Amino acid sequence: MTESLQNVYKDRCLHVLPPFLEAQGYFSSQPYKPEKRSEAFTMSSIIVQPINASDLGLGALVQNIDPAHMSEEDFTVLRNALYTHNVICVKSQGKLTPKDQAELTRRFDPAALSYGHGKTIDAKRSVLHPDLKTIPHQPEVQVIGNGFLPEYEGLKNITLRHPHHRTFHKTVIPDAQDLDYTRFYRWHIDAALYGELNPPLVTSLLAVKVPGGRRQTVLYDDGTDDVLDVPLGTTAFVSGYKMFDNLTLKQKDFALTSKVEYAPHPYVWISTTKSRPDGLGMVSEGKEVRINELPPIENENDIQILPMVWKNPVTGRFALQIHPSVVRKIHLEDGTVIDDLAKVREIVHDMQRPAIAPKYVYAHDWEEGDLVLFNNHGVLHTVVGAFAENEVRVFRQCNLAASSPPLGPIASSS
Repeated sequence: MTESLQNVYKDRCLHVLPPFLEAQGYFSSQPYKPEKRSEAFTMSSIIVQPINASDLGLGALVQNIDPAHMSEEDFTVLRNALYTHNVICVKSQGKLTPKDQAELTRRFDPAALSYGHGKTIDAKRSVLHPDLKTIPHQPEVQVIGNGFLPEYEGLKNITLRHPHHRTFHKTVIPDAQDLDYTRFYRWHIDAALYGELNPPLVTSLLAVKVPGGRRQTVLYDDGTDDVLDVPLGTTAFVSGYKMFDNLTLKQKDFALTSKVEYAPHPYVWISTTKSRPDGLGMVSEGKEVRINELPPIENENDIQILPMVWKNPVTGRFALQIHPSVVRKIHLEDGTVIDDLAKVREIVHDMQRPAIAPKYVYAHDWEEGDLVLFNNHGVLHTVVGAFAENEVRVFRQCNLAASSPPLGPIASSS
């Protein structure tokens, strides 16, 4: 390690958090209510209530807030809550408009202008193509879910399809068990990972219609006995910070000094491959779309090479942030490039798998009107579940390509 990186490692790997966060109760199980800072400021009425998974740094309810009409002081409280708890929920937001949702999401990055994935090239081959419907009057906002909708926000006669593991995984759960058992579909970061589109800072999800009642059991099916009981149609989150914390010292050194290279047109590149049963990366069978069969690579700089480790702008903590499905190469500190795809995938899986163990997963139990915001630079997430044909689920999703690249562990990494 260089001397500067050693200093970073010493100061930040131990996660000596800014004292003001702890003093304000962000890491307590008790509700946090901001105090009046001076006579020049009006006391915020916002309450941040950590939820059961808060010991993982995941999950908080934010109360006494109108996301569409916030003062700068209230937004600062919301932003600090997001970067501390990484997944936050505001209840009863069914009246939030797509415009409100886009403006709220943009408030975290005012210079961000376009949808996080931009305009998908070769959409029919992209693995993202079946999952999204764009709202015509607010193109930054996508509709996702399951079932038929005669009309919604200018979209007419649309059929939403909840991603099902049988379309993406190498092995599948038998049909007879499909409504009782399920899989993590694809652990990922919301990001185009190609061209000039930087990974979005924040994703917002609004639950418009939620089928309820049933629960399912997630099967890891990876040679372990790991299973997880989840609500139907949950979104599951794991912490990139916990993922980094769980690494050995040798792995931390490796992660802090290495970068990952993503495939060009990554979601087309993996369209002919299949996933591991735990949803954490692809099976290596040599079935990726050949580079010369992808859409043209107009500029070699469009291929993204990003730090393995991203730094939290509020707490300073380090997250291991790698999209396991579309990683292609690893660049080491000495200039060596690991380009054996099977080896790259094994290295990444070995680093990430401990942190998706059941005890580290926060599975959000959706209710209609839930507005969830998550730190896309600090968590991985996945859709989960298998729906019956008559179970209609409608969500709105918004994320915006960030105005700058992720903040790496040292300035030169970003």
